[in-house]
Amino acid sequence: MLGFLFRRLTAEPNRGAALFAAATAEARRPQWYVRGEVPDTIDGRFAVLATITSMIIVRLEQLGEQGDTLSVALTERFIEVMESEHRELGLGDPKLGRTVRKLVGSLARRTELWRSAVAGERNWTTTAGESLFQGDASADAVSHASRALRDFWDAVAEADLTALMDGRLG
Repeated sequence: MLGFLFRRLTAEPNRGAALFAAATAEARRPQWYVRGEVPDTIDGRFAVLATITSMIIVRLEQLGEQGDTLSVALTERFIEVMESEHRELGLGDPKLGRTVRKLVGSLARRTELWRSAVAGERNWTTTAGESLFQGDASADAVSHASRALRDFWDAVAEADLTALMDGRLG
């Protein structure tokens, strides 16, 4: 549905697909749902995927113009997948547009949170809690998630543009 808005933003339609696949693979790791206690629900899985994707976007922003280009491609792929997944869940066109806009807004909000956390302007653990958990989470779950996200960030921060383009996160 939103494809007409983003059709020509990147020259190659599959650009960003490898990076999004890597983000999805990371978001599917059991550590987030078992030790991290993120609910293994559609909302919980979205929270992990959006968190991982937003952290990758923050890293790409650090890589200059080419990083920005890949960030756009990653965001386009995120939108495309969210639209497709929600169509499969049975959402019709009027509701689908609103839902996808809400999901993209949630990604943007998380990106702002992580941009601030990476810059040292926000507490990392608080950001992890806000990014992954909608309600109450145990202190152990937030602590585990915070450490896991720090490890993820450290790996992504070491990745160069070529590695990220190829879907290698660290």
